[in-house]
Amino acid sequence: MPAEAQERYLRLKHVLDRVPLSRATIYRWMDEGKFPKARKLGYATVWRESEVSKFLAALPEA
Repeated sequence: MPAEAQERYLRLKHVLDRVPLSRATIYRWMDEGKFPKARKLGYATVWRESEVSKFLAALPEA
């Protein structure tokens, strides 16, 4: 399988390391459709790395 076809997933800790948001804001924005939706992978809650990267790219520069 080509590397670009393999999706990576991030746990909450790694999402928090990448985005300038708190846990509460991430979950609130998910409910409001402003942040990518989490998925269940077994017992874990995860986000697609590509969706988090796309979200970060769309943020305005500070």
